[in-house]
Amino acid sequence: MRKILIVDDEERIRELIRMNLELAGYECDEAEDGEAAVLKIKEFNPDLALLDIMLPKKNGYEIAEDFIKADVPVIFLTAKDSVADKVKGLKLGAEDYIVKPFESMELLARIEVALRRKGKDTEVFEYKNVKIDFSTREVFVNNNHVEMTAQELSLLEVLVKNKNLALSREKLLESAWGYDYFGDTRTVDMHIQRLRKKLDWDDVIVTVFKYGYRLEIK
Repeated sequence: MRKILIVDDEERIRELIRMNLELAGYECDEAEDGEAAVLKIKEFNPDLALLDIMLPKKNGYEIAEDFIKADVPVIFLTAKDSVADKVKGLKLGAEDYIVKPFESMELLARIEVALRRKGKDTEVFEYKNVKIDFSTREVFVNNNHVEMTAQELSLLEVLVKNKNLALSREKLLESAWGYDYFGDTRTVDMHIQRLRKKLDWDDVIVTVFKYGYRLEIK
């Protein structure tokens, strides 16, 4: 399980981020100021740190170097939205710079990209009797290979990367088929039914009434 450190002086923001990340399968810890955050490098040994910039004691710019030296990728998560601030953060060596407010799906996607870039992600997902290797694009049920179309795999990957999050049909269509796809949301329903049947996941890919679907991992 990948470990994410959330550094922000506002408890409400830390709790909201933590809730979304833990639902997505990450282990999380928190720090409310820069000095406490630096101590967490050894105490928690995170795989990635989300840093606010305007922190008590030491600001995000000051502590970013400590994380980067420890080979912990950094994403700045801040209300400071000027180009100068973004450039400064990226020049310090941050993997990304996200301006508040943000969508949880965007944050999860950017975390995934940063971890992959640093070689700290995992390409294999396993749940119960199902194993999915995204690097080889192979799926196994009870160790038996299951044939998947490219589109079924794309949809499955979106569900897995956003596990335990409710995704609208429109969002699934946009993420798995692309912005330029002209089909309708019935296409999503058809592919969901195929995935449920092939993986025996009737109780895992859950329908969210009048909205969409959620990959429910308990």
